[in-house]
Amino acid sequence: MSELTTIARPYAKAAFDFAVEQQAQNKSAVEKWTEMLSFVSQVVENKEMQNFLTSDLSANSVADTVISICGDQLDQYGQNLIRLMAENKRLTVLPAVFAQFQHYVREHQAIAEVNVVSAQPLSKEQQDKIAVAMEKKLARKVKLNCSIDSTLIAGVIIRTDDFVIDGSSRGQLARLANELQL
Repeated sequence: MSELTTIARPYAKAAFDFAVEQQAQNKSAVEKWTEMLSFVSQVVENKEMQNFLTSDLSANSVADTVISICGDQLDQYGQNLIRLMAENKRLTVLPAVFAQFQHYVREHQAIAEVNVVSAQPLSKEQQDKIAVAMEKKLARKVKLNCSIDSTLIAGVIIRTDDFVIDGSSRGQLARLANELQL
């Protein structure tokens, strides 16, 4: 798996850097590259296509076939990537290139998923306050995923990859019980 990542990384990075550069002129360039790589990854994951990609045909024949199968899904730059990867006999790693590309997109967008569990539904104003506070704390944009858990009694629990903030009554009661047992 790490060998695939090592092979895929330069292709994904080049495609991502190019897409970001194009983003200045075309706001949807990164989305377009995501769609192209997703589609061509699905094409090359096909078992029959895998056999074809590893055949003894010339790189041009393989690239032309993949490009013709993808049709309008690939623009000229996507076609250039296919030709380059075919020349280097790397088309089979396209799914790994796509996965790495998605990683670069998430990093670039710097969006953190924050799960907010509350005892009762949060108002739009409360959600906005939590979002602003978490953006400040995490130094990145956040996407709130709100859910309700009536067993919390009151308050909220805020979770992200890095930490948990338990402001629920249940959590406070549990901490108080723990302190009293000392």
